[in-house]
Amino acid sequence: MSLTTLPSHAADPTRFDAPVLDVVVPVYNEEIDLEPCVRRLHAYLSAHFPYRFRITIADNASTDSTADVARWLTSELPGVASVHLPEKGRGRALKYVWTQSDAAVLAYMDVDLSTDLDALLPLVAPLISGHSDLAIGSRLARGSRVVRGAKREFISRTYNLILRGTLSARFSDAQCGFKAIRSDVAERLLPMVEDTGWFFDTEMLVLAERAGLRIHEVPVDWVDDPDSRVDIRATAIADLKGIVRLLRAFGAGRLPLGTLREQLGRNPLPVAGVPAGLTGQLIRFAAIGAASTLAYLLLYALLRTGVGPQWANLIALLITAIANTAANRRVTFGVRGNDGAWRHQAQGLLVFAVGLGLTSGSLALLDALSTNPAKSVELVVLILANLLATAVRFLMLRIWVFRARRESNTRN
Repeated sequence: MSLTTLPSHAADPTRFDAPVLDVVVPVYNEEIDLEPCVRRLHAYLSAHFPYRFRITIADNASTDSTADVARWLTSELPGVASVHLPEKGRGRALKYVWTQSDAAVLAYMDVDLSTDLDALLPLVAPLISGHSDLAIGSRLARGSRVVRGAKREFISRTYNLILRGTLSARFSDAQCGFKAIRSDVAERLLPMVEDTGWFFDTEMLVLAERAGLRIHEVPVDWVDDPDSRVDIRATAIADLKGIVRLLRAFGAGRLPLGTLREQLGRNPLPVAGVPAGLTGQLIRFAAIGAASTLAYLLLYALLRTGVGPQWANLIALLITAIANTAANRRVTFGVRGNDGAWRHQAQGLLVFAVGLGLTSGSLALLDALSTNPAKSVELVVLILANLLATAVRFLMLRIWVFRARRESNTRN
């Protein structure tokens, strides 16, 4: 780094002068807008923010005099620091500063200050209190007031619809330049974030959501900067590539989201009238089993019109077994994230083989006792066999497939 005035996070963990909030302003060739932005932000925080703060200018490879302006502001305004990185990338700049900062809460905002600063305290307050893990300003949330052109409005809404459709994202606005994260969460989450550019925000939020972290959304007043230098086409292509990369990572189970969930994730809230422990697991398992049995019977009846009873039973049981294992993994035994998902499905298929043996055996026995049994008799026999298979399935899932998870929870 050619210039850095940022205190090291690891320098002294017992320091009492560390700020509560570190607001990062990532910049690239902003020699004109940087000074008025930082002065306005510094004046606002000094007057309205009730905690110790720092403003960190993150200059990512500017080629103009941005670094000189940052140096001047650092020397003149108390609580202002600066970092100069030799490579471009907003995500790279944020990741570096956030992982080095000694503040309890880390935030960032765009240099144009398009977001009304009155939303800053509502943004970070849930993080300071520990209520939430991340917070985002949302231009699409109810109550937000936005001034921008139709083109950018369309692009923003389309992008968020794509995220919902491909990555099942539930947050409303991925790219608003107004976000915050608790430092303990950032320490564990950011090493998983690979993107160094504009997709950094989206990737961080998607991973946080998959890990069970709580994301607080704040409706904001936002005015579009007509002088924005973002290359929309290049950014869109990079974002689509990032979505594909995440889908592949989730499919391969490469990300240790399960570990992050165990460290930071929030456990499901207890439901009134539904006990925890073995009784609660039995209730949830029974509900999933009832739905699976209904789906199995419907599939069997549909397939039976075209194939024999053994093939219809095999296909229907295989499809519902995969869905049943996934549902019980998440709902009954509380295993979230992709860690071990393929192993659990493989073990579930072995459990499925036991169920297949019971149901197929019952059909073979029926055929031995009657040369041409009625379809209704077949269904009754299969229902009884499935009840037995379900009991065996629960015991095997609890004792064998998800045993490691329960032991891990006990140790924790």
